[in-house]
Amino acid sequence: MNGDWLIRGRDGRLSAYAPREEAVWCYAEHLPGGPWAAPRPVGGNQRVHPVLAVGQGADGYAHLVSWRPTGGQEAGLVHSTHFRPQLAALDWNPLGHPNQKGERTGVPAVAVDAQGRAHVFVPNRGGGVSMRGQKERGGWGPWRDLKGREVEGELAAVTRASGLVELYAASPAGILRWTQAGPGHIPALDEEPLKVAARPGTLRALVTSEEHVTLFFTDETDTVCAWRAGSEPVALITCAGPGPVSAVRCTLDDVDCTLLAQRSASGRIAFAAYPTEQEPAGAWWAESGPQLPADVQVSLGEDHEGRVVAATLQYGSEEFLMTRRKAEPGLALEAWHRIEPQ
Repeated sequence: MNGDWLIRGRDGRLSAYAPREEAVWCYAEHLPGGPWAAPRPVGGNQRVHPVLAVGQGADGYAHLVSWRPTGGQEAGLVHSTHFRPQLAALDWNPLGHPNQKGERTGVPAVAVDAQGRAHVFVPNRGGGVSMRGQKERGGWGPWRDLKGREVEGELAAVTRASGLVELYAASPAGILRWTQAGPGHIPALDEEPLKVAARPGTLRALVTSEEHVTLFFTDETDTVCAWRAGSEPVALITCAGPGPVSAVRCTLDDVDCTLLAQRSASGRIAFAAYPTEQEPAGAWWAESGPQLPADVQVSLGEDHEGRVVAATLQYGSEEFLMTRRKAEPGLALEAWHRIEPQ
């Protein structure tokens, strides 16, 4: 899965999305903070591959992107919009293939601009990235080749506080970045990559202020680094485990903080927090919860009361675990519990 798959809708209810059994399933609260409904497939009856990208606009709507089989070994991308957790999502809408046809080319990413238009990004067969975006008056524009070379691993798409979309990718030459010059513009590739050795599949972008996006990545020394364009990357903390971090900006004890979560080498979920954009202050991991399988996914968010929420899902399993921050100082968490749909 790519993106924040645990999200809060405009009505305050939490929902979570996961690919399972050739479909994308949605878990959703009946009421904000209340019990959870039984998961149900979204996007109609069309079969999809076990790949999912999730993006959310300022309007609270969830945009889902996956690959569907189109015959033989070929596949095409599909998109659906989910307006509210308890409503049915729109049927999957075919987006085609970045190279017209062929096998899957990589894990997609999706970001939603200030106008509520989805931008779908995916690696293409040439080693670069292609994009297809929604048009202002409905429908979709053409596939566009955004260039780039030797892109590896998952992409990281994000929408800045200004509503403009950015994209990041890892390559042997360093980290590639695409930015929009204005609403409706095609994201353009920076002239030079950030010359660092970023491990593919570890990129995570987070809006950390009105002006900045912070990109987290793991370097070749197993260190989680933080980078904001216009400055040098900063070594933040030694990795707790091999996978990417999940990140959320939140308030802890009246301090604007960035909270990271990662499955640790022991199998538990590790958390680390520090004052937002103040990496020199340092961060330290604290592990929580049970030991989990290596393929577990973790996501962070906030509930209707602004409390930090963490959830885990395992590919192909119904095991959905969650914890919330307690109403006390620090980052004290409730006991992890299995979501039992009602």
